[in-house]
Amino acid sequence: MKTKLLFTSFVVALAGFLFGFDTVVISGADQQLQALWGTSDLFHGTFIMSMALWGTVLGAIFASIPCDKIGRKNTLLWIGVLYFVSALGSGLADDPYLFSFFRFLGGLGVGASTVAAPTYVSEIAPAKSRGRLVALYQFNIVFGILIAFVSNYLLKDFGSEPWRWMIGIEALPALVYTVAMVGVPKSPRWLLEKKNDLEGAKRIQLELTGTELDELVIAQLEEEQTEKSALFVKKYKFPLMLAFLIAFFNQLSGINAFLYYAPRIFSSAGLGENTALLSSVGIGVTNLVFTLLGLYLIDKVGRKVLMYIGSVGYIISLTMVGLAFILEWEGLMVPIFLFLFIASHAIGQGAVIWVFISEIFPTNLRAQGQSFGSSTHWVLAALITLFMPIAMGGLSNPGLVFFFFSGMMVLQLLFVIFMMPETKGKTLEELQKMITK
Repeated sequence: MKTKLLFTSFVVALAGFLFGFDTVVISGADQQLQALWGTSDLFHGTFIMSMALWGTVLGAIFASIPCDKIGRKNTLLWIGVLYFVSALGSGLADDPYLFSFFRFLGGLGVGASTVAAPTYVSEIAPAKSRGRLVALYQFNIVFGILIAFVSNYLLKDFGSEPWRWMIGIEALPALVYTVAMVGVPKSPRWLLEKKNDLEGAKRIQLELTGTELDELVIAQLEEEQTEKSALFVKKYKFPLMLAFLIAFFNQLSGINAFLYYAPRIFSSAGLGENTALLSSVGIGVTNLVFTLLGLYLIDKVGRKVLMYIGSVGYIISLTMVGLAFILEWEGLMVPIFLFLFIASHAIGQGAVIWVFISEIFPTNLRAQGQSFGSSTHWVLAALITLFMPIAMGGLSNPGLVFFFFSGMMVLQLLFVIFMMPETKGKTLEELQKMITK
């Protein structure tokens, strides 16, 4: 693999680091903020905790517009600016409404990055290594999650208001990412499809991969230029269904709810505050290790095998967490089963989702298709995060929440068995013909 291709893919994937950090850093400030502003569970869930996710929803819904108009690269550059402004503003905010506004801006960046980054990398990657290169985005997400958990733990006693440092520190990696994106080239497929710049597309493709842009790819992209870019038509019913279902099941595993409320869940299981935060760091390490394993395997065994492994692991771990709460098992039982849950997610859905959605749509509709799958993902993430504090505090036992998530994962396993196609080793153009046939 050419060094420039790997480096470019990694720089773009750093948007995932900021995504992971931004999404999880709030977990360390969760209970501090509720105590500081004396908010109800409903207000806290609606504004403080889930406002970033509503920004993420809008970012995911509308990101295809700048991706197609100004390009994948320039969209990613502006995403870095949003992260930077959000981190500084949130860390300096003096009331819950201003805090929520700046968190909303960061959410716009998160949502847009889930469209722009996988779309860009999938368009520059060779078929044989596309899974690993796009999955670098997921690796950076979990690396960002781990660093956020570690940062929260290290800053938990820093200053009179530790939450400001927890939230504001994100401005540093956001600045580094934004500067690094300046040197990233434009997507060759975008240049040809949207700007009709064949020479520019050929030059960048040669620089990145050391190979010429395939004549069949050129012919198909030129053919797409004459077609109307309509996503919601009968021809694309199957890829739309695939994108919706993989995103639906990703969130109905409970992954985002758990990452947001990890310390609170551990506290509900009888662990002290310090132990709960430290256990959250263990979650981040587990996530990183098994994401690396998924990254290694995704182009070897394929997307479906990883989804099989993840689905079975989800069902076992979520059922056991539910039983641990129902039967009041004490000590480390809940963290152990939740570590298994995280491992199952990391090697399955976590490694596959952004790769899979970026592969199943044609170039002229890829950003729109990625936007559809991402917005489905984030609408559900926002709803689940909003109601999680109410569910944890209002149900007779928190274990019921985990039984519900486990049942959803049984349905995911059926989806993988009967509907999900294998996309390993095929070019984007081959997949377009196969999936829309």
